Amino acid sequence: MTDRPLLDEKASVLVVDDIPDNLTLMSNLLRDAYRVRVANSGARALTIAGSDTPPDLILLDIMMPEMDGYEVCRRLKENPVTREIPVMFLTAKAEVGDETRGLELGAVDYITKPISPPIVLARVKTHLAMKSVQDFLRDQNAFLEAEVRRRTREVETIQDITVHTMASLAETRDNETGNHIRRTQHYVRLLAEKLRKHPRFAAQLDDDKTIEMLFKSAPLHDIGKVGIPDQILLKPGKLEPEEFEIMKTHTTLGRDAIMQAEKELGSEIPFLRLAKEIAYGHQEKWDGSGYPEGLAGDAIPVSARLMALADVYDALISKRVYKPAFPHEKAATILVEGKGKH
Repeated sequence: MTDRPLLDEKASVLVVDDIPDNLTLMSNLLRDAYRVRVANSGARALTIAGSDTPPDLILLDIMMPEMDGYEVCRRLKENPVTREIPVMFLTAKAEVGDETRGLELGAVDYITKPISPPIVLARVKTHLAMKSVQDFLRDQNAFLEAEVRRRTREVETIQDITVHTMASLAETRDNETGNHIRRTQHYVRLLAEKLRKHPRFAAQLDDDKTIEMLFKSAPLHDIGKVGIPDQILLKPGKLEPEEFEIMKTHTTLGRDAIMQAEKELGSEIPFLRLAKEIAYGHQEKWDGSGYPEGLAGDAIPVSARLMALADVYDALISKRVYKPAFPHEKAATILVEGKGKH
C-alpha cells in the first residue's frame, strides 16, 4: 500500500535548495500547515526521498552545485520507489525552455522566483490534494486487484473440488478403478505437454492455459457412467451385445450432463467445452470403429484422443478381475501395436 499521511497528520513537504536563506523562507511559509523537511543538496534530497518516510511533495530548486534540480528530478522519476512523489520546481530560471524541460522531466508544476506566498501555498495545497486522491485510487486498485486474484483462486478451488466430486460419483461405483480419474488427468496433461511443439498439434495445444483446462476437464470423461445400471457397469464378465449398447450411452449421457450444467450457469465455460468433447469422444477410435459417432482420424477432437490414450494406458497398467496389471513396457507395446486402429 502507498504511504500517505493520516487524516489527522500533516502532510510532509521536502524543500531542496543550496541557499540557506531560501530554505528558511520556505520553511517559515509552510510550517504552519505542513511538516517541513529541508535538503541543501540534490544528493541529500534523493536520500530523504528514498527513505522509509518519504515526503508527500518536493519543492525543488534548479540551480544547485554538483547536481542540479533537473538531474534530481530525472533520478526521482527513474526510481520506482520515488517516481510517484510530485515535484514542483521553485527557481529563478524563468525562460520558457527551462519550464518546458522541467515539466518534460515529470514535474507537476514550475514556479519562478521571486515567489508569491499565496500562490505557492495554493499550488502546494492543490498538488497534495491531487496526490492524496491518486494514492487512494492506486491503493484501491491494488486492493481490488488482490481481491480479484483471491476470488479467482477461490472460484478455481471450488471448481476443482466440484469437478472431482462429480467425477468421483462415477468412479466410486466401480471398486476396481481406484484413483483412475486423478491418474488419467495427469497422463492427459503430460501427453499434451509433450505434443504442444509438434506441428500437427501446436495450434490446439498452444499455451499453458489450454493444457490446464484439459487437466481440469479430464476427470469428467466418465461422468456419464452414473446413468449406467449397476448390473451392467459392475458386471465382471463380457457384456452381452444389448448390454454393451447401454454401456455405450455413457458418452452421450456425460456430454448431456455437462451441457445441462452449462445451460444452468447461463454461459459457456472454456474448460467445460473441452469436458464435453472428452466425455462424448473419448471412446472414438482412429479407424472409425469407436462410438458414439464412429468418427475417424483427425475428425476426433484432440482432447478426446488424448483422453482415450490415457484411459487405455491406465486400464492396461491396472489390475482387473479379468487380467493382472501390466508393466509399463508391455502397456506401451500394446499401445504402439494399436497405432492406426485405436
